[in-house]
Amino acid sequence: MAVVLTRDGAVRGERRPGGGVRFLGIPYARPPVGELRFAAPVPPEPWGGVRDATAYGPTAQRRPFGAVTTIPEPSVPGADVLNLNVFTPEPGPAGVGAGLPVLVWIHGGGYVAGSAASPWYDGAAFNRDGVVLVSVGYRLGVEGFLHLPDAPDNRGVRDWVAALEWVRDNVAAFGGDPGRVTVAGQSAGGGAVQSLLGVPAARGLFRAVLSVSGAVLEPDAPAVAAGLAARTGAVLTAAALRDASDAELLALQDALAAEGDPLKCLAPYPDGSWVTRPVREAVAAAEVPLLLGFTAHEFAAPAGSEPEDGVGGWLAAFGLDGERAARFTADHPGAGLGDVLTDWLFRAPALARAEARAERGLPTWLYQFDWSGDAPGRAGQAYHCTDLPFAFDLLHAEGVTAALGGRPPQALADAVHGAWVAFVRDGDPGAGWPPYGDGRAVMRWDVPLRVESDPLRCVREVWGD
Repeated sequence: MAVVLTRDGAVRGERRPGGGVRFLGIPYARPPVGELRFAAPVPPEPWGGVRDATAYGPTAQRRPFGAVTTIPEPSVPGADVLNLNVFTPEPGPAGVGAGLPVLVWIHGGGYVAGSAASPWYDGAAFNRDGVVLVSVGYRLGVEGFLHLPDAPDNRGVRDWVAALEWVRDNVAAFGGDPGRVTVAGQSAGGGAVQSLLGVPAARGLFRAVLSVSGAVLEPDAPAVAAGLAARTGAVLTAAALRDASDAELLALQDALAAEGDPLKCLAPYPDGSWVTRPVREAVAAAEVPLLLGFTAHEFAAPAGSEPEDGVGGWLAAFGLDGERAARFTADHPGAGLGDVLTDWLFRAPALARAEARAERGLPTWLYQFDWSGDAPGRAGQAYHCTDLPFAFDLLHAEGVTAALGGRPPQALADAVHGAWVAFVRDGDPGAGWPPYGDGRAVMRWDVPLRVESDPLRCVREVWGD
């Protein structure tokens, strides 16, 4: 066991057989219940004695994203959902500028699900390599992101900032350096860390950003809420929803999802006061180092989802004219909706961010994860989430064999994880991977791994406008 004194009280963590210490379920804000359910996060009440931090705290997730999810995502009951986990090589006060680099991880789940308690987010390998990892829970769905006229907007975003402030004030006691913080996340978490670049309150709380398959949607939140109220008849105010059950809030979330329009969703959005800039503008102007990318086949189309006229109907719906649609289908033989979504939601936006930053000479690295395993039904596809066990160097974690098959290459995990460690430590993923610039260099994570010049030209030319 190990004990650390935080600003709110002492916590007791667990020493691990392979090295490192983990502190789980530390509150960074008060439980969002009652009057605080739709309020901005409030610092926790200090406690006396030593608080046990050897089990994961409650999660905001009350129901997984789907019946089967690629990432194991446990739901932990309880109200104290604004908590975080610290994985450290060795706790102990660090002098100014003398601590270890810190990686703050924001989980994915479409902003409506996900869990910081996933075994895929274990920090053991980062600890082995001299990095402190902090994983964060935050409010989801209606509680985190639905526009309510009598509540602050972007409550989930405010939770991320509150967690980063906790890291600033406390991570030195765990051996970390508050001046060397990198924020990272995957899917919704990847969109989250990009969104934070447009949040004035987050400035100075991190020095680099790592966005993995970042999903950025930025809905017209007041219009989404008005439409939801009109369809359901619900009174969408904090006062009316404060005592609603989890089931009632999930029903509202389901009613919104039934529309099938990805832009009518629950997600961060520019509100003019807290999130002051759209993501595209914020990312293009941010001077912090940015590493971002995607998998080659993020999504597969749901069965029966293809329109009668094939993929052309989807391409038209996403705004492509005939010439660009023809270029897309030529570059994607046998393409389906999954290929369209992969480009529209992940590859094209990330590439546009890299292009905009390259024009300003800002430090940016772009990758595509190409390796595909032999998991049943997924052979030959580098799909959403499958790069994470490589990045966290957790090829033997729960659920990895089902996702990747039986032979994921450790050498690739060494390379991907090593680049992440170098980026968190130095703000640069290391030799052999040049920044995205005139040569449009892209790291292709595969066996063998390689850097190619402008391999995404078709994506740029099809979706560039």
